[in-house]
Amino acid sequence: MEAFMTKRALKRTVREGANDAGHYDDGKVRRLPVEHRSAWSPLSSGPGHEERDQSYLKTIKPKSPGQAGLMEAIDDKNLIMALGPAGTGKTYIAIAKAVEALEAGKVGRIVLSRPAVEAGESIGYLPGDMEDKLAPYLRPLYDALSDRLSVKRMRALMAEGAIEIAPVGFMRGRTLNNAFVVIDEAQNCTYMQLKMLLTRLGWNSTMVVTGDPNQSDLLPGISGLADVAARFEAVENIAVVRLADRDIVRHPLVAEMLGVL
Repeated sequence: MEAFMTKRALKRTVREGANDAGHYDDGKVRRLPVEHRSAWSPLSSGPGHEERDQSYLKTIKPKSPGQAGLMEAIDDKNLIMALGPAGTGKTYIAIAKAVEALEAGKVGRIVLSRPAVEAGESIGYLPGDMEDKLAPYLRPLYDALSDRLSVKRMRALMAEGAIEIAPVGFMRGRTLNNAFVVIDEAQNCTYMQLKMLLTRLGWNSTMVVTGDPNQSDLLPGISGLADVAARFEAVENIAVVRLADRDIVRHPLVAEMLGVL
């Protein structure tokens, strides 16, 4: 009878709005039940935010001579090294060209990869399994993709394997045929890692390697990007495109900051 009356009293207080925060004056923190959601998804922009879904241009146009040179090199060569400071559009142009090639039927899939290198933090502190831990490192690639494709279209292509995003460590032993491959943040790869990645190139494939040799998160002398690019300068069938501060398309302050940092 007591339990029954308690249940009735509870229903009445809820109906009458008696369970307001003002009725609790004991200063204690009460943990209310929360809805359990799935693990963090790189397709969402953050806690409490809607999924990224924005309009995009079908074709992109270069905003600087350096960007024009990079786009021309991607059209002409199968292996392109795109080096330059932050904000020059290296990754964006590479991924935009990859989506363009996939949609036109020139390649059968897109493979995007970048090293999971910590910038001051350890990957082990992140919660979840290995996929959850790696997701934040790969997030910039999802962002660039979602600027070129709707979320629905991107999910469909990833589900059928037409778009694959993977850390550098998962690329060993593979041969990437009929693919458009983008290796992002290559300044965080060692010489041997770059050698492994570059030799993944297969038939009817294009590979674009992007990075800034002056912004590596590795110890000095460990990054292999500058050395590899210098060696490739003499190879006729490989394009080495060097972007400069004048090619930066972010806020003008970015170019000014990089000039003094």
